[in-house]
Amino acid sequence: MGTTIEKSVLAVLTVNREDVEGGAPIFVVKDEDELQRYAVLLENILDGMVHTLKPGLAIIVRHG
Repeated sequence: MGTTIEKSVLAVLTVNREDVEGGAPIFVVKDEDELQRYAVLLENILDGMVHTLKPGLAIIVRHG
């Protein structure tokens, strides 16, 4: 079975680099306002959906 990008984490956005690790691209931003700006841009570019996990931490996921 081949690998697909469906239902996968496309990017992680954080204000604190120590909060995250892993294989998805990680974007470290300076504050919550910058996180929201980047999230909207990346959501559109990557054709995904932003999910806020907690203040200062969000992921962009593609849902099938």
